[in-house]
Formats: sequence, C-alpha cells, structure tokens
Amino acid sequence: MDQAVTKDPVAVARGLAVQIAAAADEIEAARRLPDAIVAALHDSRLLRMMLPRSVGGDEVDPTTYVRAIEEIARHDASVAWNLFVANASALIAPYLEPATARTVFGDADALVAWGPPNDTKAQAVPGGYRITGRWWFASGCRHATWMGAHCDVLEADGALRVDGEGRSIMLTFLFPAAAVTLDDDWDTLGLRGTGSESFSVDDLFVPDAFTGRRGDPSLCREPGPLYAITMQSLYAASVAAAALGIARAMLEELIALARRKKPLGLRRMADSATVQAGIARAEAQLGAARAYLLATLADVYRRAKPSTPIEVADRARIRLAASHAIHAAMAVADQTHKACGVDGIFPGSPFERRFRDMHTLSQQIQARDSHFESIGRVLLGEPPPVFL
Repeated sequence: MDQAVTKDPVAVARGLAVQIAAAADEIEAARRLPDAIVAALHDSRLLRMMLPRSVGGDEVDPTTYVRAIEEIARHDASVAWNLFVANASALIAPYLEPATARTVFGDADALVAWGPPNDTKAQAVPGGYRITGRWWFASGCRHATWMGAHCDVLEADGALRVDGEGRSIMLTFLFPAAAVTLDDDWDTLGLRGTGSESFSVDDLFVPDAFTGRRGDPSLCREPGPLYAITMQSLYAASVAAAALGIARAMLEELIALARRKKPLGLRRMADSATVQAGIARAEAQLGAARAYLLATLADVYRRAKPSTPIEVADRARIRLAASHAIHAAMAVADQTHKACGVDGIFPGSPFERRFRDMHTLSQQIQARDSHFESIGRVLLGEPPPVFL
C-alpha cells in the first residue's frame, strides 16, 4: 500500500478554492461539510497527508502540510479545521498494530473522528476493554468511518492503570462509526461548519488490537522522520495554520476594501496614513509569525532521526512557534476587523464570518496563554510539562 505523493498538496488545496468558497453559505447553514466537499477532499488526498505510506498515506513533510491547511483556511475555516483534525486523527496509525492500521485506514474514504479526553474510564476485560461514555467536539463525525475515544483504564480489580512513574496511562480506542450515537448539538459562534458534535457509546467492547497509546512517542511503529515529531507538536502547528489562513484572508480583503472604499473626507480609504501604516504592520506581524513557524518546523524535521522522538527542546520550539503564530493571527484579525469599519458588521461580508471563526478558534486549547508559561519553564531548564 506504499504510495508516493504525486502532486503538491499546496497546489491541490489552491485548486479547491473556488469549490470551497462557493459552498461557504451551505457549510455555515448546515453546520457540517457538504458531501461534495468531503468527496473532493478525499479525491485530492488532502485527508491522507499525515497518514503513513505503509497504509496508503502520503506522509508529507510538516511545512507542506501546514501550508496546505493554511491555503484551505483562506477560503473556509471550517473546511480547514476538519481537514487538519482528520489528519491529526490519522496520526494514531503509527501507534497501532499494522493489521489494525490497515483495517481502519485501508479504504480510500477512511476518516477517523474523535473528541478530546474527559473523565471516562475504560474497563479492562479479557481480550480488550468495555467503554461507556460521552465525548464532545468530534469534528467531522458525520463523515467518519471510524470513531475514537481517549480514556484512562481501570484494571479488573478497579485500580487505575499507571506507568512506571505513577502517571495514568491513557489509551485511544477505535471502533466503527456505526457503533456510536451522535447528538446534533453543534451550534456555535464560529467554525459552525465543522460539525463538532458529541457522541456516546454504551458498554461497547473494543478489542485490544484496536487501541493505541498516542501519548508515548517511544511506542511509535513508523520509522519516518515525520513521526519523530510528536502528535501534540503537529496538532499545535495545525491550529496555527488555520489561524494564519483566516488572518491572511482578512488582511487581503482589507487591502481590496481600502482600494475601493471612499470614506467621508478621503478620495479612498487607501489614502489614509493610518490605514497604510496599519496594513504594513499587520503584514509584518503575520509574515514574521508564519516564517518563524515554517522555519522551525523545517529545521526540526531536517534534524529528526527515524524511530527516535524529537527532544523536549525541539518540542518546545514547535509549541512556541505555533503559539506565537496563533496569537499573531488573532491580533491581525482583530486589527483588520477594526480597520474595515461598518463593512465588518454585516452577515455575509468578507470579514464577519472569518472574525467569528477566529474568535472561536481562540477559545481552543491550543490558543491558551498558559502555553507560553510552559515553554518558559523549558527554556529556563525546568522539567517539561506533560503537553510536550
């Protein structure tokens, strides 16, 4: 099933721009992606960028991946969000038994959806586990072929399963999408089209082979340098890519608006020195953050050693570059929305939906200010936090 990449994912993403932009209103109204868009993403192979070649994926380098997500986000943030979540979920493949990975990801339309961990515990039983619980924020679940849940484990005697340092061991459990009950409960300020609904299972048996421990990079079975980079690092970079794409689109729209708008007292909005300086500063802020993220990813990827997880220092570097990019993009989005005036307050404007999308993204865990504190600890030589 080894298959090499034959097309540049960034060019492919750019080629979907017209179709995605045309579907934006439908995406917003339906609160999930239309089947035609999902089919286009499958046909483009953009949903297989992070999947190992051993199971039919393309295993692209992280800078190309980030640029492809960024390009999609310029046209619709919900599509970009679902695209990166599907790719992030595919990163469980290197932690599965090879036969299991082929079962889950072997079909051309394979797609895994899951939500973040919660307090649910899986009960160990002979041959596997039984789980009962509900999980939220499962982006793309309506189009998933397999679902996943992250749980700590209770042993047969009721004791919590822990590692050698006494920390709980969290496993990822995979099961067919038909096994879950979906709740139509995704109705949010922004990123409305991601369909990030909740799901539940009741006393579901999951065989041991369909579990993986993604939190321990040393257990990765794939030798490529991509998988030496931790899942947390790639997830952070993914959110940064979506944020950069949203902000870039808003800045481009502001420039176009400034060239045609004629405010009171000015021939054009573009003739305002305040507008000129604001656009220049926003361009520098966004461009610098993007360059820092891409350069950091490229450097870490270049030095990554097959079958060896990247060092804590490099994990901190990626986290810092991603966090900085997210916060820079948020700032540019706010500056742009303020500068566009009343043109940004009406539904359907080039600014309004993107503004809501950015402020929904800003509430996600990857955008937390506390990441800078954690990175600072590492830079000061303190023990690394678990998130790395």
